Amino acid sequence: MRSEKVTFDGEAGQLAARLDLPTGAPLTYALFAHCFTCSKDVFAAARVSSALAGLGIATLRFDFTGLGQSDGEFENTNFTSNITDLVHAANYLKENHAAPSLLIGHSLGGAAVLAAAEQIPGAKAVATIGAPFDPAHAGQHFVGQHEKIRAEGTVEVDIGGRPFKVSRQFLEDIEDQQQAERIKKLRKALLVFHAPLDDVVGINNATNIFIAAKHPKSFITLDKADHLLSNRDDAAYVADVISSWAKRYIPDLTEKTATTKLKAGEGETLVSETGAGKFLQQVESNGHALLADEPFSVGGLNRGPSPYDLLVSALGACTSMTIRMYADRKKWPLEHVAVRLKHSKIHAEDCADCESKDGKIDLITREIEFSGDLTEEQRDRLLEIADMCPVHKTLHSEVKITTELA
Repeated sequence: MRSEKVTFDGEAGQLAARLDLPTGAPLTYALFAHCFTCSKDVFAAARVSSALAGLGIATLRFDFTGLGQSDGEFENTNFTSNITDLVHAANYLKENHAAPSLLIGHSLGGAAVLAAAEQIPGAKAVATIGAPFDPAHAGQHFVGQHEKIRAEGTVEVDIGGRPFKVSRQFLEDIEDQQQAERIKKLRKALLVFHAPLDDVVGINNATNIFIAAKHPKSFITLDKADHLLSNRDDAAYVADVISSWAKRYIPDLTEKTATTKLKAGEGETLVSETGAGKFLQQVESNGHALLADEPFSVGGLNRGPSPYDLLVSALGACTSMTIRMYADRKKWPLEHVAVRLKHSKIHAEDCADCESKDGKIDLITREIEFSGDLTEEQRDRLLEIADMCPVHKTLHSEVKITTELA
């Protein structure tokens, strides 16, 4: 994952954000709203965003006004200002990358994306994680201070072990939100995540959100997860489900399929253009599908390994498999094999033991790591066996390639 620090204009100054990007060109963009008094770097935001990047989705997560590294004072914010911040974030993405097609909100951030969705027309799907049905739920964190806040105007309260100044206007704002009506008029696909054992925002909130919403809507239970998704596996699960679910509503998440009359039979490999980008190829080989591409530097989308990456990958895989087969047959204590490879071009004159002396030649460097209680003699022998892998022999032998028109 690539992560870029960015800032953009909010109502009360600059808002600090991170744009988490996949290795290749993003399939689509998402906007993530964090929990009440949290920041963009809270576990749930960082982990879900990272997992989405691995699935090709670029995600912008930012600090609401007065929180984290964003400008402004928390005491001057409220739920309405959170909605405004989300609209500013969506506009930033639209102006600099692409409008977000997916909105994700955690806890009060979930309530915020439900409220802001109407003002972000490019969004096609909304996912909430442990969200309260009513924004007034945020007031339960300092329920014993409500009367004092109303009387004095602004009071410092403790929320999650940290001091925050909460004003009368904040209380009045969260109590005056027509959330049920907003959810009813959402007009976007909705996915509700909630943990039955969530002791911060009860499961009944998910029930109320789901009942208020119209179809298409879905509910996923997070089983034993806590409110903050502290377990990394829970965050990865949320990201996986969001990605699979959103494909039905966001066309950009569905890979283009190659249009060709050719079919790959048993023992055959079919490679065809996807139509996306300049070089992106769809590869079907013995029932397995993958992508091949070129890096950004040469005009590709970097959505898959390059042809030479695939070539050295074949050599690496064959090397590791051959070593494993030999060690197992010998019953040697080889625990693990790893092979690191790199392809490059060098001048032939720089290769002392090469037949060619003019122009450039291909150089593949291969570094092999053995783990296990092996003797030096065993390690040396396994290193020799590496050169006996079939792909290695193919690369060193005469190869004839015939080509015909389909």
